[in-house]
Amino acid sequence: MRDLSSGFVWPGFLLGFALSGFFDGILLHQILQWHHLLLGLEGEAFRDLRLQLMADGLFHALMYVVAVFGLWLLWRERASLAAPRGGRLLLAHGAIGFGLWHILDGVLSHWIIGLHRIKMDSPNPLLWDLIWFTLFGLMPLAMGLWLRRGGTYSGGSLRSATAASVLLSLLIVTAGAYAALPPQQDRSQDRQVLAFFPAADAAQVFAAAVALDARVVWSDRSGALWTLLLPPAQSSLTLYRHGAWLVGDGIIGGCLTWTQRKPI
Repeated sequence: MRDLSSGFVWPGFLLGFALSGFFDGILLHQILQWHHLLLGLEGEAFRDLRLQLMADGLFHALMYVVAVFGLWLLWRERASLAAPRGGRLLLAHGAIGFGLWHILDGVLSHWIIGLHRIKMDSPNPLLWDLIWFTLFGLMPLAMGLWLRRGGTYSGGSLRSATAASVLLSLLIVTAGAYAALPPQQDRSQDRQVLAFFPAADAAQVFAAAVALDARVVWSDRSGALWTLLLPPAQSSLTLYRHGAWLVGDGIIGGCLTWTQRKPI
């Protein structure tokens, strides 16, 4: 007879893994902006901010796929809610998945392949790598293994498993939604909008800025990525009518507006 509690192994692991990826992307890529996914690679191509942003976006897209698959497995295995220790095992494998993400990221991305380091501009990046590896890799993994080895509950397993399922699902949905949103801005002031202009030269971009009564404040070296300051009454959607194909002030391009920008 199949052990119902085994149904929580993969849903918990995948949801914890995806949550860890969202945590890494939101905190390190967007809020703290300590690195982009491919920032440690050598070569002129990797100095292009468009490539870095695309890599970050693909990374988040992969986390969405893992999260959706984990939620689907959790729903499919909902009969496991009645298993003894169900809630404890779900949280245990969620913590294991969370910790393993940071362990794999540390070993592969930081030390073997060298895609990036935790704090790229630090004079001692290894110290930051080890701190992150311990706090968010080893400690959650150890906690998950401890929870998995714990004893049985005296009662209330269905209620605890339901609560654990709801908690983990809410964390995933909240993290996924937050990863897609642009940062909050003061709507009483001009809004910063980051947009791609394919095959557009500087004259076209400045012509669009004049038409919208906007101000150009930044451009990357490729001339394809620009930042405009729009008047409060001007909708950023009007940029699409002037050659933009991706505007950062929205859910689709939300990660773009998290990047640091310096006036030209």
